Amino acid sequence: MSGKKKSALGKFWKMIGPGLVTGASDDDPSGIATYSQAGAAFGLATLWTAIVAFPLMAAIQQMCAKIGLVTSHGLTGTLKKHYPKPVLYIMLLFSFPAIVMNIGADIAAMGAVGNLLFPAIDASFFSVFFTVLLIFLIIYLPYRKIASTLKYLCIVMLVYFVVPFLYQQDLMQILKATFIPTVKFDKDFIAILVGILGTTISPYLFFWQTSVEVEETRSNKKQVVIDKKIISEMKTDVDFGMTFSAMVMYFIILTTGTVLYNGNIHQIDTVEEAAMALKPLAGNLAYLLFAVGVISTGLIAIPVLGGSLSYIFSETFGWEEGLDKKFHEAKGFYLIIAVSLLLGLSLNYVGISPIKALIYTAILYGITAPVLIGIILHISNNKKIMGDYINGVWMNILGFAALFIMLITSVLLFFI
Repeated sequence: MSGKKKSALGKFWKMIGPGLVTGASDDDPSGIATYSQAGAAFGLATLWTAIVAFPLMAAIQQMCAKIGLVTSHGLTGTLKKHYPKPVLYIMLLFSFPAIVMNIGADIAAMGAVGNLLFPAIDASFFSVFFTVLLIFLIIYLPYRKIASTLKYLCIVMLVYFVVPFLYQQDLMQILKATFIPTVKFDKDFIAILVGILGTTISPYLFFWQTSVEVEETRSNKKQVVIDKKIISEMKTDVDFGMTFSAMVMYFIILTTGTVLYNGNIHQIDTVEEAAMALKPLAGNLAYLLFAVGVISTGLIAIPVLGGSLSYIFSETFGWEEGLDKKFHEAKGFYLIIAVSLLLGLSLNYVGISPIKALIYTAILYGITAPVLIGIILHISNNKKIMGDYINGVWMNILGFAALFIMLITSVLLFFI
């Protein structure tokens, strides 16, 4: 590779940051479980959703990132400043249990997959180990180190692009399923659509993206005045991250929709079941790659989940916040992260199964996401808040499409 190409690649990699981490965390173990169940239950019938979801989630995340850049506040801080307090407290009320249950489900999935890789060690040991490790790393590593580590961990997710090619595929069938949508008006299929939308367009990512853009700017000590170049770089970052997320989603559905569905395995309730099911059908390598990918996505997603919740609390109550601060400078911020992880871990010991946690999480996300998308659209079109950086026509079209589709699928789920 020439020096000029290396330099261009290095510059691009340096520019990529919050968007990539957000995209990677979107495909957390609970998301993997949803995509795996979609493929196992319906084959390739939901493959088209990756194509549809990409522009919608990219548009919403771009709006969130732009809010952070323009206002220098997280989404919670912006809500606190410009909206009635009840709106803020309702978001806090719904976000806390949903995020904690999501963390708990991810920790349980990581523990179970760890047990599959090392059967002699109990799954609960791995769950405790990953929880303690993450709390330690989040509290004691500086933000730049965390951001860099998370960014490189995203590379491990490329394993999902490899697994389908370890199994014989029907290219024409794949192309047809990708570009010709299949919709079945039955409760199970609509539930899967709601689950896919809920795990790709998740409220916690709205809060994380907005706050981490502020954090990134502050950590880099770069621009004071937002200009078109900064906005353009942000869009590139977000688009790259969302493309990455959509591709991982696509390949997981492709993998399970061929390997598991064709192997007459149509019910996958947990991530570890998806990994186990691949072992006899696609071989040890596919099984190991899938299992390692699950642990890696958990290590990426859980800090994002805990961090988003901590940003919400800190901005709501006016605490010092930020991953670039040391523990003694932002005790409340870091304590919320630690408590959220420990509460998530405790779900494994109080009789709430990971699958029930995922169901409850999806319901709460389904309730809050359309409301939050509506608020984000309102902020993004408010010239008093956004100045010259209000939404353009296409951004509004995609934003309202996301709002409309999430509302329609959620309503259909209750009436079919």
